[in-house]
Amino acid sequence: MSNGRPRGPMGGHGRGMTGEKAKNFKGAMKRLLQYMKRYHLQLGIMMVFAVGSTVFNIIGPKILGKATTELYSGIVSKIGGGPGIDFDKIARILLGALCLYLVSACFSFIQGFIMTGISNNVTYNLRKDISSKINRIPLKYYESRTHGEILSRITNDVDTLQMSINQSFTQLITSVTMLVGVFVMMLSINVWMTLAALLILPVSMLIIGNVMKHSQKYFRAQQSYLGEVNGQVEEIYSGHNVVKAFNKEEDVIRTFEETNEKLYSSAWRSQFFSGMMMPIMQFVGNLGYVMVALLGGFMVIKGKVMVGDIQAFFQYIRNFTQPIQQIAQVTNMLQSSAAAAERVFEFLDEEEEDQTVENPVDITKVNGNVQARHVAFGYNPEQIIIHDFNADVKEGQKVAIVGPTGAGKTTMIKLLMRFYDVNEGEILIDGHNVKDFNRSQLREMFGMVLQDTWLFHGTIMENIRYGRLDATDEEVMAAAKAAHVHHFIMSQPGGYQMVLNEETNNISQGQKQLLTIARAILADNKILILDEATSSVDTRTEERIQSAMDNLMKGRTSFVIAHRLSTIRDADLILVMKDGDIIEQGTHQSLLAANGFYASLYNSQFEKAEAI
Repeated sequence: MSNGRPRGPMGGHGRGMTGEKAKNFKGAMKRLLQYMKRYHLQLGIMMVFAVGSTVFNIIGPKILGKATTELYSGIVSKIGGGPGIDFDKIARILLGALCLYLVSACFSFIQGFIMTGISNNVTYNLRKDISSKINRIPLKYYESRTHGEILSRITNDVDTLQMSINQSFTQLITSVTMLVGVFVMMLSINVWMTLAALLILPVSMLIIGNVMKHSQKYFRAQQSYLGEVNGQVEEIYSGHNVVKAFNKEEDVIRTFEETNEKLYSSAWRSQFFSGMMMPIMQFVGNLGYVMVALLGGFMVIKGKVMVGDIQAFFQYIRNFTQPIQQIAQVTNMLQSSAAAAERVFEFLDEEEEDQTVENPVDITKVNGNVQARHVAFGYNPEQIIIHDFNADVKEGQKVAIVGPTGAGKTTMIKLLMRFYDVNEGEILIDGHNVKDFNRSQLREMFGMVLQDTWLFHGTIMENIRYGRLDATDEEVMAAAKAAHVHHFIMSQPGGYQMVLNEETNNISQGQKQLLTIARAILADNKILILDEATSSVDTRTEERIQSAMDNLMKGRTSFVIAHRLSTIRDADLILVMKDGDIIEQGTHQSLLAANGFYASLYNSQFEKAEAI
């Protein structure tokens, strides 16, 4: 069932967002900022505190430089026979610096607190909007995309946005403020020393550019081969029995080793170039320190700067390169966040179904008569698969829909529930077009028991009650008894309070099916749809399920999609479909007597059984 779905390492749905770029960066960021407009006041306050925190941090080194100057002057004075070091003045200076750093820390804490609140509120509202959107998007959207892709938008993309908003916005503000502020402070100390310090920037950028140019191709190759290795591991381990059965262990190992060798080679080169960055940058940075130290010493001798200014300048050099690196990191993060925002907003902008109509039909007055009049439909308007479907189903009838694979059986059910709208013709319930009902109310009339059972992690009582959430315990138990599953439940540890695990594999497939039937009985819908509910169980379990389904269908209009024709011999009406049209209809006996397509389908089952 997962063919073609993008999967992460070892079969999980990977994030897949690293390094991904948006198709329209400006448009995505503009849309994200518009979405965050409701938090403009909080964002404004956050920016004030972020800038304030950074400014106080910037002022700190210059004040500490004054302390150093005072200490140096005191030592020189002491040597010259003067009064010596003024410790009180130094203490006042240091106390002032401490106060500045404390205020800076408080401001930083406040802005972090505010930004965390904003990022969580944004992601909360995004998930809320997505959750609401999910129920309004047509079924064709989900059938044209993989589950992994949709899940990624709800989880990975929103998580990426949360992390990015929380970190990148604040980081960008503080880094830019730090860069500008430090530059101004360096100029205020000495212009020539500032120019000497700035010389390291083009050298650093040139070196980084060359290293990245050489390493980029190896990083791309590494990611590519990593995907291949993960894919091979997933396939090998998921199909391990098949590999052993065909004695292909050596071939599999050889293929894996070849890919793994390529991954090793590309990973080694990419990591080597990546590891060169830090020592090279440190070397260039140290050269800058040496230039500033030589020039600063000369300036001190000339009396143009104070000793404390040199110490402050060294701190500013360190603080100058740091925001440049942070801005580069933020840029990459913003690219990922723009890509994530683009994907999320694409989902939120998807076409929606009309959920309500003017003057909707009251479903409480509907009995369950269904008519189809000249229905034509195609998933692609140019490729019609149902050409002229006509049927008249009376209240309480059991209707079986049979036919070969691809005949259009499931498609008719989708049209009946308005997962798709017909191209031509109309479908009526008690004389009312299905388009005259609110979609949610229309679907409330239908109960479904499918071949693929759906249960969730919770108690058996909760799983059955899912059919009608306001049902009492007694009503749940009555539904379980009607579905012939009460005895099984009571034999389990905890009875109705037994917890089904996350995979719901602590009960058998047959018991799962009986629980879904009990859920449908509890829901008490007027129209039932049963899609080959007994296909994956043994004969004895099938008899129990069939008996439970008979209880379920009593007094209800029922549509049964059947492949095993022996299960629908008692149907009031059998619709035989082929190539999108009803070619035969009638009871089991009348269709056999006609000796047509249905008769050949029915007899072929026994021919296959005899051949086996």
